[in-house]
Amino acid sequence: MAEAISGYAIQWNQPALIAGLFEERFARGSFDKSLREAPDVVALWGHDSTRPLARVSNGTLKLRSDNAGLYYWLEPNPQSPMGQEALATVGAQTVNEVSVGFSSEQEEWDDTHDIPRRLITQAKLFEISLVLWGAYGKATSAELVRAENKAAAVRRKAEAAMRKRGLL
Repeated sequence: MAEAISGYAIQWNQPALIAGLFEERFARGSFDKSLREAPDVVALWGHDSTRPLARVSNGTLKLRSDNAGLYYWLEPNPQSPMGQEALATVGAQTVNEVSVGFSSEQEEWDDTHDIPRRLITQAKLFEISLVLWGAYGKATSAELVRAENKAAAVRRKAEAAMRKRGLL
């Protein structure tokens, strides 16, 4: 039974208070250029580069910018201790948030509020991490997905489309 972890690493325009100093948000599509030009992003456990879980270049991590945010799908190796830990811990919902490692390339600041606000409009994405507490909290997500559940959902959708056309 193949298992994966998926969810949103960032939701567009959701605020996060950074170190009590400023509010930060990501504009829709802020990672699009990075995903095109430097797509080999990695997934890590807790921002620890010695604990990689997946990466784009070997097909174990998929990233997609959509209307809601930066969606990810990662398949940790279930035969490795780290992969087993990630699957078990996310499956139990002990770890259910995500954080991103990035560098801001274009941003807009608004100092007219009590606390400064930063809107990141373009950023280079290096990694996403499964974390216990992320800066963006519940605006991110990590959920266990069983491959057969996804396959069954795809099959049901196809069957519904066929019924609608009178083919079933």
